[in-house]
Amino acid sequence: MNDNELMKSMPIPQSVAKMAIPSIISSLVTVVYNMADTFFVGQTGDPLPVAAVSLTNPIFILFMAFANMFGMGGSAAASIAMGENNKTRMKQVSSFITYASLGVGILFAALLVLFMQPILNIFGANTETYDLAKGYVFHISYGAPFIIWSAAASFVVRSEGSSREAMIGSMIGTVANIVLDPFMISILHMGAAGAAIATTIGNILASAYYLWYFMKKSPNFSILPKYFSLENRLASMICSCGFPTAIFSVLMSLSTIILNQILVTYGNAPVAAIGIVFKANMFITFLQMGLANGVQPLLGYNFGSGDTKRFHGVESYTKKCCLIVGVLATALFFIFRRPILQMFINDEEVIRYGIKMLIAYMISGPFIGILFTNMNCMQSAGKALPATILSVLRQGVLLIPVLYLLNGLLGLNGVIYGQTLTDCITVLLSIVFWRKLSHNLYA
Repeated sequence: MNDNELMKSMPIPQSVAKMAIPSIISSLVTVVYNMADTFFVGQTGDPLPVAAVSLTNPIFILFMAFANMFGMGGSAAASIAMGENNKTRMKQVSSFITYASLGVGILFAALLVLFMQPILNIFGANTETYDLAKGYVFHISYGAPFIIWSAAASFVVRSEGSSREAMIGSMIGTVANIVLDPFMISILHMGAAGAAIATTIGNILASAYYLWYFMKKSPNFSILPKYFSLENRLASMICSCGFPTAIFSVLMSLSTIILNQILVTYGNAPVAAIGIVFKANMFITFLQMGLANGVQPLLGYNFGSGDTKRFHGVESYTKKCCLIVGVLATALFFIFRRPILQMFINDEEVIRYGIKMLIAYMISGPFIGILFTNMNCMQSAGKALPATILSVLRQGVLLIPVLYLLNGLLGLNGVIYGQTLTDCITVLLSIVFWRKLSHNLYA
């Protein structure tokens, strides 16, 4: 079986499974990877380091914003080029995302080191959490180029049908992080700073694997500087296709900062709790996001080749799978909500806050995958603007005012339902947007 058969002629359930399962595994690996720091820091039994790591989450989310922009945009551009059998274009895509990711990562590192204190003050660090957060941010800053590029590279590798290789790259970083976290945190007693060092080393190892893949194994991609180009609207195409996902992450970072600023007025325990809940709820969200992202190359290829019937078939089947997976995952987390939280920390006050928050966040769990699938369909069809609007609404235009409104009306009990209310609205809007756009596509 070759890549063309997978993309254009294999039965849809089989092709979706072949593309989506490695993507789902990669997404779950990402979840475990993101959970690792909070989990091992939580084993100290002290909620303050957990709160400190939670306060620095927006930085990692910002890294992912650019990784997603270059990765998702590059994946969409590469999939279309593959459908058009344009191998030179594919090499230009992989070269661009490599050097763009490294450049942005170096810029991030410099800004974080130079403006550490004002950044942490904005994030909501107080006298109890500042030094802990500072140690974490310093060691995560010099890992920025590797964190951004390794994440972006996994998307592009997947776009040529090499989902297994993308999964291996993700697992290398995660396994290294999980192995190093207890060593750094518990044995060397480095606390939150040790968790950051483990994260950076894991991403360096993942980057080394992707470097080997692009140089030695990929039949279509290259990272040679001679293929780096800003001509033929390549950069604008990649950035515009990936921008909806990137703006989603940027606004998620901003909304997380605002949420932490609100929660810290109620104490450090709610901040620690939301950090744990955010990581736990990632399982439900990323499970469906991985499914939707996994089929993006199928959508992009069939749009590029003009096979709208297969495009629609992949879309429909993916949405059904997302609903089934969403319902099952949400039910599982609802039943075992207390044991899940106790895995991270044994502080009863944090757990009490965490249970309320987790229940609130799970309400949109069964159907959030519809949003991700619709956004991927829009991006694959070259309709970046409506997908961007949905991202802006979900993480900024709607969420931030809703957080302030619910805090003013209902206090802490209202704040924790802000994300769920916003999710419900944006899912409905995505259905309306995509229905209008797809009418012309399927006509």
